Amino acid sequence: MALRASDQGQTPRKGLKEKVLTLETMNPCIRRVEYAVRGPILLRALELERELRQGVRKPFTEIIHLNIGDAQAMGQKPITFFRQVLALCVHPDLLSSPDFPEDAKRRAGRILQACGGHSIGAYSISSGIQMVREDVAHYIETRDGGIPADPSNVFLSTGASDAIVTVLKLLVSGDGCRRTGVLIPVPQYPLYSAALAELGAVQVDYYLDEEHAWALDVTELRRALSQARDHCRPRALCVINPGNPTGQVQTRECIEAIIRFAFEEGLFLMADEVYQDNVYAEGSQFHSFKKVLMEMGPPYAAQQELASFHSVSKGYMGECGFRGGYVEVVNMDPEVQRQMQKLMTVQLCPPVPGQALVGLVVSPPAPADPSFAQFHAERKAVLGQLAAKAKLTEEIINSIPGIHCNPVQGAMYSFPRIELPPRAVQRAQELGLAPDMFFCLRLLEETGICVVPGSGFGQQEGTYHFRMTILPPMEKLRLMLEKLSHFHAKFTSEYS
Repeated sequence: MALRASDQGQTPRKGLKEKVLTLETMNPCIRRVEYAVRGPILLRALELERELRQGVRKPFTEIIHLNIGDAQAMGQKPITFFRQVLALCVHPDLLSSPDFPEDAKRRAGRILQACGGHSIGAYSISSGIQMVREDVAHYIETRDGGIPADPSNVFLSTGASDAIVTVLKLLVSGDGCRRTGVLIPVPQYPLYSAALAELGAVQVDYYLDEEHAWALDVTELRRALSQARDHCRPRALCVINPGNPTGQVQTRECIEAIIRFAFEEGLFLMADEVYQDNVYAEGSQFHSFKKVLMEMGPPYAAQQELASFHSVSKGYMGECGFRGGYVEVVNMDPEVQRQMQKLMTVQLCPPVPGQALVGLVVSPPAPADPSFAQFHAERKAVLGQLAAKAKLTEEIINSIPGIHCNPVQGAMYSFPRIELPPRAVQRAQELGLAPDMFFCLRLLEETGICVVPGSGFGQQEGTYHFRMTILPPMEKLRLMLEKLSHFHAKFTSEYS
């Protein structure tokens, strides 16, 4: 039936139809999302790279991307065994090639047998390939000194980030003063603030103690929780260990105190442990929350809810692009766990090559395997170089007047505090910029060094920081730190 003219609505002036989706009509939660690691600094860096390719003259010849922990983009070589097995899985005809070791062929055959149609291009079940989940559970059990791990509590994911957001989705509910609040560390990895903004949850900041190497103090947790209960319902506590962006490694005593606090206050624990292989400082050691929780015994071991996350993107692997990760849940309500399974089915499954890589990382070559010697040497070299670069970064930054860096105990970042002259702060305010954003933009424009301002991670009022990775090759890292020193001296002089 033809519509009457009056049913067809008003035609906008000049014949232009108004857009259905505008900034005013879009989801307001999305507008609040910010992700500093890939924010305005990176966009400007990409513009500068285009200008360099077009022949525009700059005071530098390349952009040094220290804004993100992408090891292979910084020149780190992939682990040979991992790539050999993945090559065999992607192109099984190579299984007859004499150029691949027998243990790599056996591993590829095992993975393909577990895939639908014996192809890595097929979907898996939504929680991930069952064989890989079993391998993850065995890895966790071995890592934690024999404490049992159940494969049914392991869910493979598209990197750790996807699993973190999935768990947050389960937690968020309520309206007004009953809206879910989530305690996150400040400084924090911006995934957390971005996900909470998207979900419309309440971000509850607890501050790490910069004067004590970014320590986590339960007294500060109590302060944050008490204040938050006036305007939301805190339901979860997130801990990043080793820390991003701060590089601290939690002691066992601290982890025990966190678990007791979460238990007493009725909080779901989320342990982001993607840097568990990256521990460098003498006297520092990684302790998994799962292991500590179980060893604390009742009532904690049997009742405290925990989700712990790991990824192939960091560690010694640096396989960011494969987007492989997992979450293990402990003491989760079985009905909620079934809802989590349902939620994962919406996205079908994580990338299967990434799942295969997770399986390789948690079950690398054994000492008797032909590939073990090369694997062990490559792993040791990567972690040794990272430890040396962590030390170099700390030493050089702390030699620069006006910049202070805590020890990089773990992970792959430094989060130095910078002193900015009052005139620089005033100029930043005139430009409508955070003072450390102003500093980082000037650093990028004059040196080509791309770092992320501390304001993107959160920081104590009146302090200024930036985050940089320690991933570039040693000599490039040394040169970059020298450039930073010269720039800071020039910048300070200009605004003094």
